Amino acid sequence: MTETEYQHPLMKVYWTRLDCGLKPVADVFEDCMTEALAVLAQEDIDRYLDAASVLGKMGRGPEPVLAFLEEWPAIGAAAGSEMLAPVMDFIRAMQKSPNSRAITPFLQTLAAVARRLQAGEQLQFYIDIAQDLMQRTSRSMLGQHITVPSPGLPEFFNQAPRLVNLLSMAGLQNWVDYGVRNYQHHPERQIDYFALQSADSRAVLQRERHGTLFADVERQLDLYLRALWQDSDQLVPYSTAFDELRKPIPYYDKLGMRVPDVQDDANGISGLDRYRAMLAHMVGHRRWSATQIADNWSPFQRMAVEFFEDCRVETLLIREYPGLRRLFLALHPHPVEGACDPETTSCLRHRLAMLSRAFLDPAHGYADPVLNDFVLRFHALLVAGSSSTGAMADLALAYVTKTRRQSDQLARVHFDNTVIDYRDDNRQLWRFIEEDDEGEVVDQHRKMAKGEELNSLPPRHYPEWDSNSQTYRPDWTSVYEALHASGNAADIDKLLLKHAALAKQLKRLLDLIKPQDKVRIRYQEEGSELDLDVAIRSLIDFKSGALPDPRINMSHRTDGRNITVLLLLDLSESLNNKAGSGGQQTILELSQEAVSLLAWAIDCMGDPCAIAGFHSNTRHEVRYQHIKGFSERWDDTVKARLAAMKAGFSTRMGAALRHAGHYLAARQADKKILLLLTDGEPADIDVSDPDHLRADAKKAVEELSAQGVTTFCLSLDPNADEYVREIFGNHWRVLDRIERLPEQLPMLYLSLTR
Repeated sequence: MTETEYQHPLMKVYWTRLDCGLKPVADVFEDCMTEALAVLAQEDIDRYLDAASVLGKMGRGPEPVLAFLEEWPAIGAAAGSEMLAPVMDFIRAMQKSPNSRAITPFLQTLAAVARRLQAGEQLQFYIDIAQDLMQRTSRSMLGQHITVPSPGLPEFFNQAPRLVNLLSMAGLQNWVDYGVRNYQHHPERQIDYFALQSADSRAVLQRERHGTLFADVERQLDLYLRALWQDSDQLVPYSTAFDELRKPIPYYDKLGMRVPDVQDDANGISGLDRYRAMLAHMVGHRRWSATQIADNWSPFQRMAVEFFEDCRVETLLIREYPGLRRLFLALHPHPVEGACDPETTSCLRHRLAMLSRAFLDPAHGYADPVLNDFVLRFHALLVAGSSSTGAMADLALAYVTKTRRQSDQLARVHFDNTVIDYRDDNRQLWRFIEEDDEGEVVDQHRKMAKGEELNSLPPRHYPEWDSNSQTYRPDWTSVYEALHASGNAADIDKLLLKHAALAKQLKRLLDLIKPQDKVRIRYQEEGSELDLDVAIRSLIDFKSGALPDPRINMSHRTDGRNITVLLLLDLSESLNNKAGSGGQQTILELSQEAVSLLAWAIDCMGDPCAIAGFHSNTRHEVRYQHIKGFSERWDDTVKARLAAMKAGFSTRMGAALRHAGHYLAARQADKKILLLLTDGEPADIDVSDPDHLRADAKKAVEELSAQGVTTFCLSLDPNADEYVREIFGNHWRVLDRIERLPEQLPMLYLSLTR
């Protein structure tokens, strides 16, 4: 390269100082220096060249030098030129270790990371996290000498721009720490984790993300739908973390209402309220929008119809709940009039966004006479009560015809300040008559078949303890709860009649231990007996022409016994086995008899009691079925559910214990007892190591104990002594003769609650 090839007079001096003989670097050196001179001060230029020279002499080829020369000006502008020293120190540390191949991805992604962090302190934190990852995963391979590179470090650098965009530095540190603790001895799994390919990696990422997580507010949103909108559709989150090319948009189909998995606060609106605005908008479409045939309309016409229909349903929603106007306007962009140049750019989207704002905001401030004319026509339709999707479509087509410009066909579209992100994509607004390329009617597969409606509650996610790494797997199990199906209540009455003699013995025992100290509760409209003093006073008032007090009854409650019990039944497939050798009854039938007697006894005692059953089919499907609620009495409704009990699948005990404990811990009681009836150890078809689910069940019992819940296990497995002791400590009993279960279960309850 000769001196005449340089436009800058000092370029030859700079090239000499770089002292690099790599031709790919020489080819782009002048361009890199031109950018650097525009951004960096002279003293920073000298350090810039010295650092690039060091990289060139590391023997790693041209890639690290090229990455540094191209990216450092942007890094220095974002984080400060003083960050050059710590960056080079980290690069030297990688060069001295077996991790030198990670230098290039580190430099290639550092500019994007720095632009996101926008502070030297934050960038230093990022470097510290990366250095900690390198040291812990490299050293762990052989223990004493660093001879094997970190498998996950290059993948971490490749994913770093995405990670810092989704996580705070504290969240990033937690995410990295989880991967190191769990996979430092598993190179392949470590690579999958730091490349965001494993389920664990994504689950921890979701847990550590900033903003309002859908998993944290799912039940609130479900109640919001049911209470305000009388809508009980399934809520299904989609991920916004892993789609780089096209961010998904809310929508609804036959499987439910699809919403983002996380929402940040925006424009003074919390993430939870952004979810509410999203759901309200979709509810409006489901209530008032009619499907339109789209085959003969252009994409521009369909876009206009969508804008008009969106505003119509939102106006109707605001009429029902006026507070939604503030929410919608805060989240709706306010495009600037004249911001789009119609000579060079397609402005149709900009015009429609302005019109949408004007429909909802009386103080929109736009002067365009055509826009204001259509605002008046829009509200006139709504006031007249003749608004419909068809009428809005006609008005939208008229607007497109009135405002059409040749430039609307241009490929360059004005998108700035036009995205209304709480609105759905309107896929359910359109129906296509013609078949698509695959011979199917468009959207036909999204129609809900008759009887296909989803009625179950959204799942509740629980962590699971990993004994190998001594950490929790976040949101690992999904518990689906539902009310148990009903059968014939008379079947339970027959079982009680079968054990009439045992019931009489229990009744005598209950009468002896049942608390006798009663507290009278007066002034009740409904009660167990008449309160004579109040009744006489009310009669006198009535005779004298005054309004009598209707609260003439009284009731009693027991004072001195405050116990709440939840009976959790293992309903796994093994309950279908015969009880004992040569037995005539299944374990499930014996369990029905025992639970019936116990429920009757608890009802006699007056203690609040709930009954639930569970089984599992992998960690993704733990079924929890309510048989009796705390507030329900022992009546035919509960008996019918108990009579319909069926057994199947596996026993993921830890998740069921945590979910039962969730209900017990919320109760106000001096003593809270979780009584588990099971016939085997924890197991599931997706777990090969039996110790894993045992350790998780033990951890769940410890968690419940910390919440003030006593967990007791009655096992029907004669070989259970070893593992039930490991899981439940001293709170267990093994019943060797299963046929005695109807007798022993009520007696166990009485001994636990005396």
